[in-house]
Amino acid sequence: MFEDFSILLQPFQYSFLQQAFAITLIAAIPTALLSCFLVLKGWSLMGDAISHAVLPGVVISYILGIPMVIGAFTAGMVCALSTGFLTENSRIKQDTIMGVVFSGMFAFGIVLYTSIETDVHLDHILFGNMLGVTWGDVQSTAIISIVVTLIVLVRWRDFLLHAFDSQHAQATGLPVRLLHYGLLSMLSLIIVAALDAVGLILAIAWLISPGAIAFLIVKRFEHMLIVAVIINVTSSFLGIYASVFIDSAPAPTIVLVMAIWFIAVFVYTSWKNAKIQSA
Repeated sequence: MFEDFSILLQPFQYSFLQQAFAITLIAAIPTALLSCFLVLKGWSLMGDAISHAVLPGVVISYILGIPMVIGAFTAGMVCALSTGFLTENSRIKQDTIMGVVFSGMFAFGIVLYTSIETDVHLDHILFGNMLGVTWGDVQSTAIISIVVTLIVLVRWRDFLLHAFDSQHAQATGLPVRLLHYGLLSMLSLIIVAALDAVGLILAIAWLISPGAIAFLIVKRFEHMLIVAVIINVTSSFLGIYASVFIDSAPAPTIVLVMAIWFIAVFVYTSWKNAKIQSA
């Protein structure tokens, strides 16, 4: 009996898994908070766009020998700013422009990546290297996560009004442009913070799934923030824990857990609404 219990605690006995749990749970909080605003504002594709757009920044950083965070953040902001500029100065809808911009930047990153000799595998960029992070990586991710979390918690009402009705927010005297690009900046920052550990794929899932699931469950936005954080943290924990026993990569397993969450919540809420309507 005790031997079986010790097997269940085995994932917590290794340093590399402790670091994986730490960096994932730390980054899961701000990404969950931002996902709520992205879902409400209809910016889910923006998170996808910036996640893919950081690839050329990562490759250029490697070529120049500078920290990856600088290149990735710069590329993410270029994507966000160019999308905003093209949207304001053309008749094309924003989602179309985002598709063109992020696919173009991602393709540019692939071209750069294949043209240089590097020991960095593309799999690590797409899926992360969660089991290879150091406590230094955990510390740098924690700093960015704390800053983003504090900003969101302090100004969440302003960001909420901006997400629902930017014209009304401007009429009330809020700095709409600052809120707009501030949200994009935090989005770029947190993607960069999560990139080294979890990669592009999980970063996208983190920025979409928690807010979408919470939106189905609750009706008040402050409750939506709390539920999204709980979903992201528990999914991340269960994903890493399960990956040890089924011998899979942690990041895709976390995404799979969140997909199961979404399907279960969607089926339950649909059944509940159908039951109420038939009553």
